[in-house]
Amino acid sequence: MTTGKTWFITGASRGLGRAFAEAALQAGDRVVAAARHIEPLRDLVAAYSDRAASLALDISDRRAVFAGVEQAISTFGGLDVVVNNAGGLLYGMVEEATEEQIRAHLDVNFFGAVWVTQAVVPQLRKQEGHGRILNVTSMGTAGGMAAVGYYGAGKSALAALTEALAMEVEPFGIKVTNLEMGGYDTGLFTTGTTATEPRPEYDALREELARLWGDETGPAPSSAAPVILRLAELPDPPRRLVVGSTSYDQVGELYAARAEGYRQWESLSRLAPG
Repeated sequence: MTTGKTWFITGASRGLGRAFAEAALQAGDRVVAAARHIEPLRDLVAAYSDRAASLALDISDRRAVFAGVEQAISTFGGLDVVVNNAGGLLYGMVEEATEEQIRAHLDVNFFGAVWVTQAVVPQLRKQEGHGRILNVTSMGTAGGMAAVGYYGAGKSALAALTEALAMEVEPFGIKVTNLEMGGYDTGLFTTGTTATEPRPEYDALREELARLWGDETGPAPSSAAPVILRLAELPDPPRRLVVGSTSYDQVGELYAARAEGYRQWESLSRLAPG
């Protein structure tokens, strides 16, 4: 009888979700791999037929999420590690995005994780003393960036919610971590992207951003998976974790620059008594 953990991973058909699912299965655990399209998961389920199950799920649909979580629980009898990974990128300037694009983006990147969390917490609480929720955000939660502002907004909202959730459920033995992921080669800027209709006023800025970002795709998602498996074993995991050596340095620089900016304007801040 298999005694490993049971993982529930959203956005598991590609990128980080797929990498985490593969690593957990290779470690002997069980995985319910959820994705909007499950065809890419056929090979994984076939290779681990006794410990892997795919689940077609649109996480923007709250009712479907609750039903999907119930199905996942019944598949292997419970859940141990829940990874809110599903997401996409809305690429474009703040002015350019339509209401439909903004709402659709946040329905997945923020509300989808909320619905999964609301669905799994009662089950994890019943398990009396164990259960992990790992919310995949971004190193970008340290600050906004032109052209990916809505992506950063959704991830920053999820990061704040994650810290609140951690405080709320820790008395039940549930541990929650915000995974501030670095720039891995997940396909986010290709298959995972929705683009706005570009306005010519921002052409120069787009060209500058393209120069700054370059063509580097980043490391393979599989290189991050060992960190996640180790994190899931920690008895007292951090509430925030930057995943990536280069990203760790960049996040440190961003927070240092922010602190310096506060210091420069301290005298103006202190004019108000609040």
